[in-house]
Amino acid sequence: MITVLIVDDHPVVRGGLRAAFDADDGIEVVGDAGTGEAAVDIATETGPDVVLMDLQLGTGIDGAEATRRLRALPRPPRVLILTTYDSEADILRAIEAGATGYLLKDAEPADLRAAIRTAARGETVLAPSVATRLVSRVGRPAGNLTPRETEVLQMVAEGRGNRAIARELFITEATVKSHLVQVYTKLGVDSRTAAAAEARRRGLIR
Repeated sequence: MITVLIVDDHPVVRGGLRAAFDADDGIEVVGDAGTGEAAVDIATETGPDVVLMDLQLGTGIDGAEATRRLRALPRPPRVLILTTYDSEADILRAIEAGATGYLLKDAEPADLRAAIRTAARGETVLAPSVATRLVSRVGRPAGNLTPRETEVLQMVAEGRGNRAIARELFITEATVKSHLVQVYTKLGVDSRTAAAAEARRRGLIR
């Protein structure tokens, strides 16, 4: 029996996922959570084999940070990301945090159940579009943004200034500017607006 914890900030989604697993005798849902903090608390108590994790969780920590904390537990569960986002920034953050797999919410229930079994064995499972993004990234190493550069650029695209970015990432404003210079060079642009537009066009950020 594979035990699963469902993490999503939408109750309807959590209910739908529970229903999808009820028909499977080999999967047992041991709990669900609407926030990253609650996910860590419940996982600590129940010790699930697999955590099905959304990336955007509203208030509190996001899915990537929750994944990082789950993987740091004494008995870490496998974490399978289930989200609507397939930007390079989201994928890289999740994988770096320790996620075993990355699926999109348009996955068929049967594919999702199969993915949980794959994740429980410790094997990687990726949605086709996610695999394509990762392969294309390997194919263009010279223009790759680092995870931190991607993170900074995502915040720029969300309208945050250098000071706010520095404060959130616990780095100096000078470091933020340095990252942006590298971003501009790699993307072949000369402004924040152009960088965000080009990164969105390439699927690097949301």
